[in-house]
Amino acid sequence: MKKKITLVVAIMMIAVMVVGCGCQNSSTNANKEMTIGDTTFNAENWEETVNPHNTYNGWACIRYGVGETLVHYTDDMKLEPWLADKWENDGANKWTITLHNGIKFSSGRDMDANAVKECFEHLLATHDRAPSDTKIASMEANGNVLTITTSEPNPALMNYLGDPYACIIDMAASNMETGVVAGTGPYVVQEMVTDDHLTLAPNKTYWNGTPKLSKLTIKTISDGDTLSAALQSGDIDAAYGMAYESYPNFENSKYQFSSIQTSRAFFASMNMTSPVIQDKAVREAVAYGINKEGFVKTLLSGHGVAGNGAFPDGFSDFGGDKVTTAKKYDANKAKQTLEAAGWVDSDGDGIREKNGQKLVIRWLTYPSRQELPLLAESVQASLKDIGIEVEVNNTANRRQFLKDMGSWDIYASALVTAPSGDPQYFFTTSCVPGNDYNFGAYDNPEVTKMVEDLSKEFDSSKRAKLAVDLQNKILEDDAYVFCSFLQMNMISKSNVKNYTAHACDYYEVTADLDIE
Repeated sequence: MKKKITLVVAIMMIAVMVVGCGCQNSSTNANKEMTIGDTTFNAENWEETVNPHNTYNGWACIRYGVGETLVHYTDDMKLEPWLADKWENDGANKWTITLHNGIKFSSGRDMDANAVKECFEHLLATHDRAPSDTKIASMEANGNVLTITTSEPNPALMNYLGDPYACIIDMAASNMETGVVAGTGPYVVQEMVTDDHLTLAPNKTYWNGTPKLSKLTIKTISDGDTLSAALQSGDIDAAYGMAYESYPNFENSKYQFSSIQTSRAFFASMNMTSPVIQDKAVREAVAYGINKEGFVKTLLSGHGVAGNGAFPDGFSDFGGDKVTTAKKYDANKAKQTLEAAGWVDSDGDGIREKNGQKLVIRWLTYPSRQELPLLAESVQASLKDIGIEVEVNNTANRRQFLKDMGSWDIYASALVTAPSGDPQYFFTTSCVPGNDYNFGAYDNPEVTKMVEDLSKEFDSSKRAKLAVDLQNKILEDDAYVFCSFLQMNMISKSNVKNYTAHACDYYEVTADLDIE
């Protein structure tokens, strides 16, 4: 009898300890730890911290489950409620947004309209793109209702408020200097070392389910071979940004792929201040001389789609398949264009000259997006065939070179051109003079006016037509060459659950992410 009483008491004590420890419920295993190898959490990609108000750091905030936005994107890039339940516009400048009730920040503070207002006020005061994107002039908070008035009609406002920079954070509990913020997402930052790792713990106040992991580590691994070896050895459980040549290592029952087509474009921006690029014939020949289909088929092993316009073919009503001015690969046309402009190979070394100057293009790119060095390799070969020498500068220190406009001629980068499912983002960030992401200093007053018209147009069919017209115009100028679009593949061990690729490339870590 004493033994039975002792056993009952012991069981009761254990039950009390379990309740008292603050464990969320049995679905969260205290020993469930997971590590994801990721090529993008680094300063090179403007993802140094999880502070969404700093350049592109919002991508890390939303990807790794720290922050969330008012709206969420479906995989066909339609808006749906997230932190906001609903929103309406008066047909002009006034937006009324009703927040979801009962949401708390990881700090424990209620997420009400005043907290969101504080967050947006800081965002507008510090971020480089948000003020011109959102055009927010004033805000009023009343309980769970936030009223926003824009300086002019802005039909894409809610689309922009789904951008990672618009993650809602508690300004009273966030350290903007260190970049550690308090969000509404399923995980909170325990430790952050830029270019090395991010350690996360479950947010015990999370409003939309129970995070399954007790500890999640995002490990920065920028080298493709190292990333592959880490997954094969078991040092990591999942990988983002795996090199294509490593895919065969994981095409077996031990691993699983999650794949989706995205609007992440790999494209070339012409440096319009460069003397050689200012020659329209050179830009035109480069556009004809890049073998996009060959690049996707050979170097990407078919894991992608050749580009036409700024958006993938079939994308909404403004996809690249509707563009008429994009140049297809045609080596003969490229040669004829250069010949007609006086670029000839007079000394027989295979590289054309004009007025004693060799036709040399300085191609700037970076290694953390594995497709970009492969694109440089492909371009170097195909342009050599038409008499253009390409000098490749593939560097993680690309920011330094971008500042020196005299150090490069073409910059190849990766950009999600429609991160909000709307065409306005690409044109405002990359085609308007004065914007920091218009790397090539492209300036066409007609294009600038069309972008302004797009920013004020509420009619969806007219917006789509403007987007197609804009693509046609910038491609007429040969200011950009859209080479391919990413087919994103996220690879994980077979015991990992809900590590899922999304078209917007945002929602990598969710409360449902799990490991058995």
